[in-house]
Amino acid sequence: MKRIEKIIVVGAGQMGSGIAQVAAQAGLGVVLNDVTSELAERGLASITENLDRSLAKGRLTEEERSAVLQQITLSTSLENAEDVDLAVEAAVESMDIKTKIFEELDRVTPGDAFLASNTSSLSITEIAAITKRPGQVIGMHFMNPVPVMKLVEVIRGLQTEDDTYEAACDLVRRVDKTPVEVNDSPGFVVNRVLIPMINEAMYCVYEGVTTPAGVDKVMKLGANHPMGPLALADFIGLDTCLAIMEVLYEGFGDSKYRPCPLLRKYVRAGWLGKKSGRGFYAYDQ
Repeated sequence: MKRIEKIIVVGAGQMGSGIAQVAAQAGLGVVLNDVTSELAERGLASITENLDRSLAKGRLTEEERSAVLQQITLSTSLENAEDVDLAVEAAVESMDIKTKIFEELDRVTPGDAFLASNTSSLSITEIAAITKRPGQVIGMHFMNPVPVMKLVEVIRGLQTEDDTYEAACDLVRRVDKTPVEVNDSPGFVVNRVLIPMINEAMYCVYEGVTTPAGVDKVMKLGANHPMGPLALADFIGLDTCLAIMEVLYEGFGDSKYRPCPLLRKYVRAGWLGKKSGRGFYAYDQ
């Protein structure tokens, strides 16, 4: 089994920067890539902020903080993937965007490198099919926020080879996460269960059953959820929730996966949740 020592993370947003952070903390060399230097630097600033918070709480030393940051190199070109063992794509949840990235990664990375997607719902089999190495393509769905959450869904596409799966699981364990094997299916497991629950919570508001705060209070006090489903939707991003519901609806053709009209309306209005300042709740930007 090929051991992964250097990775490139494509996409320096919330998920990508989190993946880069935990990889660097595990001692891997990390290239953090985005389309502009501003976006890459914003990702590094997020990592620095997380590390500073851990430093203030005594969870790591100044030397450890500096060592993590030294493991990370910023990039705006995928040509910087020429010597990596693994590329992890963490771009927006769009098949068109992801396949374009994978076509480029397939061209620039070494022939024995693994290619992974952090997609939360899209087909790994379809993504892999546009490459010349479908056996070396796998899904690695980290949870948000990455530095805190322990689960990684490791998704096997139709042609994913055992060595690819084993290398991915080895890396997941090295970054102090727990891998769970999942076969390629719309929404995988977490989002196939979670997002329809969130969608149903939206229907409760849409149909006037109760308020967003009412839904969240019921689920926190009645089901012992740490966060209500609509507050969680705002945290995930309502556009992301809609994209996942669309994948489920299209993939299964079942009306139970139909996105709530209120969700569509909020996304059309630009009410995307916490990141836009307004979703089911209002936030200070």
